[in-house]
Amino acid sequence: MIDFKKIISEKIIKAIESDNEEIMQYIEVPPNTEMGDYAFPCFKLAKILKKSPQIIAQELKEKIEIDENIEKIEIQGGYLNFFVNKLILTKVVLEEIEEKKEQYGANNIGEGKNVLVEYSSPNIAKPFHIGHLRNTVIGSALYNIYKFLGYNTISINHLGDYGTQFGKMIEGYKRWGNEYNIEENPIDSFMEIYVRINDLCKKDENVLEICRENFKKIENGDPYCTELWNKFKTLSLKEFQRIYDLLGVKFDSLNGEAFYSDKIEEVVEKLDKKGVLKNSEGAKIIDLEEQGLGVCMIKKSNGSTIYATRDLAAILYRSRTYNFDKCLYIVAYEQNLHFKQIFEVAKYLDIPQKCLKGLEHVAYGMVRLSTGKMSTREGTVIKVDELLQESIDRVQQIIEEKNPNMENREEEAKKIGIGAVIFNSLCSTIIKDQVFDWNNVLNFNGETGPYIQYVYVRTKSVLEKVKNIPDIKDVKFEILQDKQSQKVLTTLYNFENILMQVVQKNEPSILARYLIELSENYGNFYNENKIIDEDCDIQNARIFLTKQVGIVLKTGAELLGIKMPNKM
Repeated sequence: MIDFKKIISEKIIKAIESDNEEIMQYIEVPPNTEMGDYAFPCFKLAKILKKSPQIIAQELKEKIEIDENIEKIEIQGGYLNFFVNKLILTKVVLEEIEEKKEQYGANNIGEGKNVLVEYSSPNIAKPFHIGHLRNTVIGSALYNIYKFLGYNTISINHLGDYGTQFGKMIEGYKRWGNEYNIEENPIDSFMEIYVRINDLCKKDENVLEICRENFKKIENGDPYCTELWNKFKTLSLKEFQRIYDLLGVKFDSLNGEAFYSDKIEEVVEKLDKKGVLKNSEGAKIIDLEEQGLGVCMIKKSNGSTIYATRDLAAILYRSRTYNFDKCLYIVAYEQNLHFKQIFEVAKYLDIPQKCLKGLEHVAYGMVRLSTGKMSTREGTVIKVDELLQESIDRVQQIIEEKNPNMENREEEAKKIGIGAVIFNSLCSTIIKDQVFDWNNVLNFNGETGPYIQYVYVRTKSVLEKVKNIPDIKDVKFEILQDKQSQKVLTTLYNFENILMQVVQKNEPSILARYLIELSENYGNFYNENKIIDEDCDIQNARIFLTKQVGIVLKTGAELLGIKMPNKM
């Protein structure tokens, strides 16, 4: 694929007679295509050249040679606007998609680099709620896109299967377990028990202390507590798997917190040898006040570990096992301080510098109810399995009303309903909080997952109306020079760059917004142009463009974890 941005940067570098490597980074895409395909802000050179941006723009325009790749250059304020050759753009885009098909946009930039993506990470014996859903689909999308760009990507579900909450669950089960049918309805039963034991702990400090001792017994291998703990894990994982199957999410590793329990002492020993461990009222801590990070607890006064210690053990283990270039933690921003602390403490564990630099907390905003923050302890959560089923049921109702004879209605409703929920979780910048609203999640109009699916189904419908899809050698590229066609082609051209931006920023919403843009641009093209035309050349060109749009929409949606329906 021709890299127009690189060509333009090389022309600018030649014109200013300076090998400035940052030039390419400065080149922008104008908000309006009428202003050009690319723009260079000349004020970036004002200090270096000691001239006004307008004068720099004029001088650069006079020096830069127009060739077959660039149609024209225009000045607007302090910007130099470049218009690429439309015929060349049309040719390279259509030829490359035709050649690569579902691999269009992929590259080998990640070859030889290991990327770990830790996501989902629900707590055992607690409901899988919409907060976990957002975590899961963000992580899964990033995993898919890194893999698509050639990285050796490993997905990790760091299960919350250790800690004081299990001491609480064991105590609650001892007291009220016989009141529930755990085998038949495990998660709801666990949730009720957890809410009850938390209420009791608030009222009676002695009960809370017993719960803490229960967890210490798990750490020490007590048979009864360990057996109950394993039972909670087995039943919970079975329930979680149903949700992962619905979402199409898979993991390469299910090593949770408990996996690292026998690896913690090495961490403590290393920290002790470095002389950074301190005693504080019986607990072991590391003072990070000088770094502005407060105090990081390593061991409690009763000898129990906390999740910071287990995360440190995980970093040490992963650096040895995977020698990673990146280790991404998809965790809500409420844990910002936690990750800053453990990344700082990890510097004392003799971990390779490459791995230390690759540690990254990908923070996302909380999902809140319109009535306030969700809380498992209070029993105020929306469970994902209920949300997904509600979405599927609503889609089935719409199909029943509008297209009752649709083939494979249940399967298509599942793709649309689940796709709506996934897209809703990914369409806005991930750091933003989301207020959960059923009406927004299941809105099938506007900038939504179902809209993208609808446009994809429309491309399939158009292709089904023609007997033979043309071969690329029969496509006359000059026919696709109109405004609507060029908007679609320019958007298709940017697909690989969009994916690169996603991994640079760890922001899947960039791809979600791109798919909306492509869908809207194709919708305008479809409305403004007669695709099935008496003129064979016109029909061939427009049909061929439609086919390529369908390929990219499907590829992009699947990278986000959304399956495309065949009918709507």
